[in-house]
Amino acid sequence: MYNVIEGNLSAAGFKFGIAISRFNEFINSKLLDGAVDYLTRSGANEQDITVVKVPGAFELPMAIKIMAETKKYDGIICLGTLIRGETNHFDLLSQQVAKMVSELAVNSNTPVSYGIITSESIEQAISRAGTKMGNKGFDAAMSIVEMVTLFAKLKK
Repeated sequence: MYNVIEGNLSAAGFKFGIAISRFNEFINSKLLDGAVDYLTRSGANEQDITVVKVPGAFELPMAIKIMAETKKYDGIICLGTLIRGETNHFDLLSQQVAKMVSELAVNSNTPVSYGIITSESIEQAISRAGTKMGNKGFDAAMSIVEMVTLFAKLKK
């Protein structure tokens, strides 16, 4: 028989950082609400949650890098919203931010959860921030808790 190691969904005793973009704040505030709601429901204390606000999605990887380097957080949640406009800026930014966040997660040995909405319209973004399509902040928090608890088991 083989061994199975997996995380669980209990945030108790862990510290979490949330890096969030202020751009599209009316949507991102709903993502933040969802993430904090999940973390506290799953046992995290509010004093163990730190929110770092940056101007836009481009600045998120820089904040995550510094947050991971401090070793203060067991896991970091990345939240933001990118909405397609009339130029190719959306494509460039969404691809680069996703790539940089992924690289930081792997290279920092700190779990990082990706909760950035990429949508074709404001309506789609709103739908993914707490209406018809659920709340991607809540989902990102659930993912980070599972990864944090998995890392804790793997490091033993």
